[in-house]
Amino acid sequence: MRDPLQRLTAAAFGLHAADQLAMAALPLTAVLAFGAGPGVVGALLAAQAAAWLAFSLPAGLLVDRLGRARLLVAATLTAAAGAALALPAAAGGGVAMLGAAAFVASCGTVLFVLTAGSLVPAFVARDGLAGANARLELARAAASLGAPPLVGALAGHGWTIAGYGLALMAAGFAAVATRGLPRDPSVRAAARAPMHAQLMEGARFVLGHRLLRGIFGCALAWNFGFFALLAVVVPFALGPLGLDPARLGLAQAGYGAGMIAGALAAAAAQRRFGPNAILLAGPGLSVATPLLLLMAPPGGVGVPFAAMALVGFGPMMWLICQTGIRQIVTPPAMLGRAGAVLQVAIYGVRPIGALAGGALAAAAGPAAGMWLVAAAFAASFLVAALSDLARLRRLPAAAPA
Repeated sequence: MRDPLQRLTAAAFGLHAADQLAMAALPLTAVLAFGAGPGVVGALLAAQAAAWLAFSLPAGLLVDRLGRARLLVAATLTAAAGAALALPAAAGGGVAMLGAAAFVASCGTVLFVLTAGSLVPAFVARDGLAGANARLELARAAASLGAPPLVGALAGHGWTIAGYGLALMAAGFAAVATRGLPRDPSVRAAARAPMHAQLMEGARFVLGHRLLRGIFGCALAWNFGFFALLAVVVPFALGPLGLDPARLGLAQAGYGAGMIAGALAAAAAQRRFGPNAILLAGPGLSVATPLLLLMAPPGGVGVPFAAMALVGFGPMMWLICQTGIRQIVTPPAMLGRAGAVLQVAIYGVRPIGALAGGALAAAAGPAAGMWLVAAAFAASFLVAALSDLARLRRLPAAAPA
C-alpha cells in the first residue's frame, strides 16, 4: 500500500476493530462471567471511556509536538497492550483488572484518532476532506458492524474471552499498517511554545470559534446519552427484551450497519442538503433510538436492529461533517490541540453518561435509563438547532496557515 491515505485507512480499520471487539466483550464479560448488574457494567464502560477525559489533552499536545506518523505506531502498540492485559483479567483477574485493561486500550484509541485526524489535511486537498474522512469512518463502521455479532456468537458458546484475543490481533495489524507513512512538517512550529500555553491556546480557539463552540456543546450532550445507552442496552436487551447473547449481537450490529450507510452517504448528503442539515440530522435521528427500544416487542431483533442503525447513521454523517469543518477552520499546527479539546467533549463526558445510565438502571430499572438517553439526545439536538451550526449552508473559509 503506497497511498498514505490507504495505509491510514487500513490502520484505522485494525485499531477500531480492536476497540469495538473489546467494547462488545466488556459488558458481556461483566454480566456472564462475573454475574454483574447494570452498575458494574456502567463502571467498566466508564473506565474505558475515562481515557478520553484523562488523556485527550495530553495526546493532542503530543500530536502537535512530535512526529505524527510515529505516534500512530505508539497508539496501536498501546491498544495492543490493553487487549493483552484484558485476557488474564477476563479469565479471572477480576473487575478492577478488566477496567484497567479497558483504560489502557482506550488510551491507544485516543492517540490514534487525534493523530489520524491531524494527518488527513496533509494528504488531501480541502475539497477532498469529506471523502477522506468518510473513508476513515467507514473503516470504523465496518469494525463496529462485525464486532458485536462475532463477540455475541463467541459468548453464546462460552468463549467471551476470545474477543480480547481477536482485539490483540487487530491492534497488531494496525501497527503493521502504520509503517512507512510520510512525516507531517506542521508540527515543527508548535514544538517551540511552552506546553501549558499550547493547551490554553487550543482551548481558547475552540471555545471562541462560533462553529467549533456549537460542535462542542452538541457533542457534549450527545455523548453523555450514547454511553448511557451502552450501559443500559445490554441489561435492557437481556432482561425486558428477552434476547439471548447471540440475538443481542445481531441487534447491536445495526449500529455498525447504520454507520456504514452514514459514511457512504455523508459526502453526497452534505453536497445536496448543506452542512447545517447534516449537523441537525445527527442528534435528531438519535432521539428515535431509545424510543424504539422502549416500544420493541419482546424477543424480536428487527426493531432493536433498526433502532441501533439510526444511532449509527445520523451521528456518522454528523461526525464526518464536523471533522471536515474542524480541519478547515483550524490552523494546521493546532489541529492536535483543537481536536483534543473537542475529543474531551465528544468522548470525555462518556464516563459520566455510563455511570449515570448504569446507576439509574440499577435503581429504577433499564427502562428509566432509556428515558435518560432520550433526554440527552434531545438536548444535543436543541444545542445544534440554537447555534450557528443551524445556519451553515456551505463549508466555511479555510484558516490561515
